[in-house]
Amino acid sequence: MSLSLPRRMRRNRSSAPLRALVRETTLTADDLIQPLFVRDGEPEPVASMPGVTRHSLASLIDECGRCAAAGIRAVAIFPCIPKERKDARGECGLADDNVLFAAVAVVKRAQPGLLVIADVALDPYADHGHDGILDASGGDVANDETVEVLCRLAVREAQAGADIVAPSDMMDGRIGAVRAALDAAGFERTLILSYAAKYASAYYGPFRDAVGSGTIAAPPDKRGYQMDPANIREAALEAQLDEDEGADIVMVKPAGPYLDVIRAVREATALPLAAYQVSGEYAQIHAASHLGWLDYERTRDESLLAIKRAGADMILTYFAREVAEAMRGDRRGSAG
Repeated sequence: MSLSLPRRMRRNRSSAPLRALVRETTLTADDLIQPLFVRDGEPEPVASMPGVTRHSLASLIDECGRCAAAGIRAVAIFPCIPKERKDARGECGLADDNVLFAAVAVVKRAQPGLLVIADVALDPYADHGHDGILDASGGDVANDETVEVLCRLAVREAQAGADIVAPSDMMDGRIGAVRAALDAAGFERTLILSYAAKYASAYYGPFRDAVGSGTIAAPPDKRGYQMDPANIREAALEAQLDEDEGADIVMVKPAGPYLDVIRAVREATALPLAAYQVSGEYAQIHAASHLGWLDYERTRDESLLAIKRAGADMILTYFAREVAEAMRGDRRGSAG
C-alpha cells in the first residue's frame, strides 16, 4: 500500500543534517548562567545537589575560570553564612566582611570579562530564613522596611563590582527603590535582574540546604510574599510592574514546572527574560538517572531546551558549565 500524501512530515526528520537545518530552537552556552555558592572556610559538597559545591574564595575563582573557558558569560553568586552570624534582621548581610562582597570582588579581578550577578535578599543572613525583616508582631515580613535594607545591600554589591544585582525577595516596590538607590550612588550602569515571578515552590529544598537557611520560621509564611503556584496572569502583571519600575531583565522561578508561565511572561514584556532551573529540578534529574530510570545527558539537555523553547532568553541552571563543556566538545568533534 502506498499513501498519496502531498505532505510527509517525516521528510524533514529523515537525517541529522535536515533536523539541524529546520530546528526551531537552539540552546548555546550564551544562554546559560551558572549559579555558584560561596562560604568562608574550605570547600564542601552540597549533599542534596550532586556535583555542586559550597566554594571557598579560592575554589570559586577556579570554578569561574572553568566557566569562562567553557563559554559561560555569567555566574550568579549566593552566600552561605554560618548560623552563628545570623540574626533576626540579617545584619551580617551589610557587614564589611560579608563573604558575598569578597566573592564578587575576587571573581571580577580574576575574570573581568565574566558577568557577576549578586543575589539581593535577606534569607541567607536571617536566622528565621525569610527574605526580609519581620514586623513587630513577628507574623509577617515588613515590606517597606525590608526594601530599605535591600537597597543598601544592592548598593554594597555594586560597590564590590557586581555587574547585575538580582532582587529575589518579592517585596512590593523593591525594583523602583533599588534602581533609585543605585542611581543615587553612581551605579547607573548596574543592571537589575528582577525575580519578577518567584513562586512559593516545593522545588527549593536543596537550595536551602546549600545556603544553610535551615527550617523556615512560621509564622510568617513564604506564601505571603512569593507567588501562588496556581496563578499565571499574576506573573504577567508582576513582570509588567517590574518593567515599569526599571528592571532590565525579568525572571520566572522555577522554570521546568512553569513553562506556561515563561510563555505568558514572554508575551507580556519585551524585556530579556530569564528562567531559573532550580535546585529541585536539578536534584530530581540526578536522582532518577542514578536509579537508572532516565538517561542523564538526554534528560538534562531536553529540560533546558524546553525552557528555551518556552521563551526564556537565558537560563540559570546548575548544569550550565557541564552543558557548555559538552557543547564545546561536540563542536570540536564535528570540526575534526
